[in-house]
Amino acid sequence: MSSPGRSVKISIIGAGSAVWSTRVLVDIMLKKTLQGAKVFLMDIDEERLKLVYAFAKRYAGEIHADIEFHATTNRVEAISDSDFVINSAMAKGHRYYEMLREATERKGYYRGINSVEWNMVSDYHTIWGYHQFKLALGIARDIEEYAPDAWLINVANPVFELTTLLSRITKVKNIGICHGHMEFWNIVRELRLDPSKVEAEMTGFNHVIWLTKFRYNGLNGYELIDKWIKEDAERYWERWRATTSNPFDIQLSPAAVNMYLRYGMFPIGDTVRGGTWKYHWNLETKKRWYGPYGGPDSEIGWALYTTYLAYQMEMIKGFMQAENAPLTMLIPPKPSGEQVIDIVESIVADIPRKYQVNILNNGLIPGLPDSVAVEVPAVIDARGVKRISVTPPNNKVLKQVLLPRMMRMEWALQAFLEPGRDVLLEWLMYDVRTRSVSQAEEAIDAMLKLPGNEEMAEVFK
Repeated sequence: MSSPGRSVKISIIGAGSAVWSTRVLVDIMLKKTLQGAKVFLMDIDEERLKLVYAFAKRYAGEIHADIEFHATTNRVEAISDSDFVINSAMAKGHRYYEMLREATERKGYYRGINSVEWNMVSDYHTIWGYHQFKLALGIARDIEEYAPDAWLINVANPVFELTTLLSRITKVKNIGICHGHMEFWNIVRELRLDPSKVEAEMTGFNHVIWLTKFRYNGLNGYELIDKWIKEDAERYWERWRATTSNPFDIQLSPAAVNMYLRYGMFPIGDTVRGGTWKYHWNLETKKRWYGPYGGPDSEIGWALYTTYLAYQMEMIKGFMQAENAPLTMLIPPKPSGEQVIDIVESIVADIPRKYQVNILNNGLIPGLPDSVAVEVPAVIDARGVKRISVTPPNNKVLKQVLLPRMMRMEWALQAFLEPGRDVLLEWLMYDVRTRSVSQAEEAIDAMLKLPGNEEMAEVFK
């Protein structure tokens, strides 16, 4: 690894995702160990790219950060000789996937054919994610050719599928990361615990992680959760339903508690958004389990989220147009809480820290194949990712949640690597919403006939 400073090159693919990118860029600028680094911003959307580049230059000037920024629409230029490649790109963008959802909803598949057991997250695109898989693999192949020593840090969904795919068929050093595990601290706050006395561990798959270890001041933390459920949960839910304005505020929802009581371990972060059709059959069902908006992945919750993203984008544009408005008023110069740049710093400056990462299992969780990506704590420093022993999920979680979710992952990879219409049809034959073969066939046709899906239609013919 290059020494800290001017020789470090970081490329961000999908940098036009301004709401996410701007905060990560601020993280880079705040790191003393990364001063002098070269940061290449890459996106195919020139307008968004120019906005983020201008933001980065201006913000760096405001806080006197010594970072050299470059903007390019050429992926190879961005990746060549990089030390780190951060992939945050979503192929074709949100609107494309909403078109897929709408087309298949009209054929009787509420929230689209991609929404299935333990995978209800609206932008976690698997079976219909052909373009997303192709993009991620293309980035990895470019790294193999133009930056073979680089680390690929993937934050783009679906992290589970992409980490597994790239780890299996490329030589790239890659880590998948997600911030969902940070939702655990909402439990700590609600229980009014001192964070310094908390010892916790979360393991499983990305978006399917469970609180496998919880100690507080040396004692069993699960006893505190049980006490809260018995004495305080109902009052909390009454207040929560009346006051929450955030559809993502579901870490202590009835769905989360019900999953805990059902499976014997507490679901963390995006895991709560999943579950079986018990929690998702229709909007009324979602509201029962996830509150007044039906959670972030209902038709209401997801519309609020996309509206929020658009609003945040307009806020960034507004500040950029107002030349006298300090950007530090929009994004204060403090760490975002995301792991990605901390991981970069740990490798560059050889600062060992524990992170929540997605890496191949290789024996960490018994009962799962070695070649499947798991989300676990690991220590990262200049030598890379150091595996540490973890507390595995219990038998119920393993057999009733992780193994079925793993098979959906394998089917999604098969649909990409060995595409054929029969793979899509088989996916729908296991779907509880399928009432007939003709219904499934019509849903597939509706999806493949959409504008922009000509290539996808050809490989799935």
